[in-house]
Amino acid sequence: MNILIGLTYYRPHYSGLTIYTERLARAWAARGHNVTVLTSQFEKSLPREEMVDGVRVVRLPVAFRISKGVIMPSIPFRAWQEIRKADLVNLHVPQLDAAPIAMLARLMGRPVLLTYHCDLQLPGGLVNRLANFASDVANHIAARMAQRIVTNTMDYAEASPFLRQYIGKVHGIPPPVTLPKVQPAAVDALRARLGVKPGERVIGMVARLAAEKGAETLVRAMPAVLAEMPGARVLYAGQHKGVMGEEAYAAMLAPMIAELGDKWQFLGLIPDDDLAAFFQVCDVVVVPSSNSTESFGIVQVEAMTSGTPAIASDLPGMRQPVLTTGMGRTFASGDSAALAAALLDVLKNRDKYRGDVTAITQRFSPQTIAAEYEAVIAAMMTSRSGL
Repeated sequence: MNILIGLTYYRPHYSGLTIYTERLARAWAARGHNVTVLTSQFEKSLPREEMVDGVRVVRLPVAFRISKGVIMPSIPFRAWQEIRKADLVNLHVPQLDAAPIAMLARLMGRPVLLTYHCDLQLPGGLVNRLANFASDVANHIAARMAQRIVTNTMDYAEASPFLRQYIGKVHGIPPPVTLPKVQPAAVDALRARLGVKPGERVIGMVARLAAEKGAETLVRAMPAVLAEMPGARVLYAGQHKGVMGEEAYAAMLAPMIAELGDKWQFLGLIPDDDLAAFFQVCDVVVVPSSNSTESFGIVQVEAMTSGTPAIASDLPGMRQPVLTTGMGRTFASGDSAALAAALLDVLKNRDKYRGDVTAITQRFSPQTIAAEYEAVIAAMMTSRSGL
């Protein structure tokens, strides 16, 4: 099958959405499909077209940006060319270009499968409100054009004001999760490189430093944790400088983080090999996301497949990995006291939160997820009444 995937940002951009899409695209390619990704050339140094891990990536030039979105004037013309060669169009939203691509696909008789990652909630301000409105309109048009919609969990779908309107089309398929195998020596080497001393308790967080990730809740929880467990420290992996649209948020957090001294360490982006070792260095991983822009939290499953428990906000979708595996706890979103209590419980009682790592790894493997998508696609192909 020839599959065209459309999304605003693709790798090497780093976000849960781009990682999800890359893993799905690779899995489909490995299963014998011809996969093309149509996306933005968000950095001018990136090649306009290349093959990466069996996936053809086509990047279109960006004329200008609106908040976190990009405007690509050439996308209708290139989309038309690529849709003509496709048997299926898979659009990952939110994205501003989802509407014209979906309409072109329907015009050309191609089925549209929408992957809905989250409800978009940009920070305040006129530009962001306009961008939020435009994205919402584009998503609605794309959803009406789509024969099926995939989202991470039905828990999230039933709570989403957007997805509830299309619930008859929605299928819950969790995101693909995989990490390279890591040797114990590599874990020990990373532990030494990061200066983790014997007896220290490492609290990990992996995310861009962005408002929806909820880092401030962890910052505010740390004094209570340290009062009872002085040997605890936070290792924060992910982009923390120059995050697009998050400058004010970073400035707000800076003095609070500075007060924690060496109990909070930013690591920056780390490669996948180190990330797999990082999860094993951690005693617990925190996913304190604060709103519906976060619908699952892939990193908590990555931690679980490494044998490390997770603590996640008790939000629709976000709570599902902990609830279904038993490998951790949830806490009321934004409640730093509740997060501190959950951290102390898990750090003191890690054996209570061990799960079946083999079963978890298999459940979320890209091949398992790609096969579940294929079942939805097969149903689409045999029932074309939506076209």
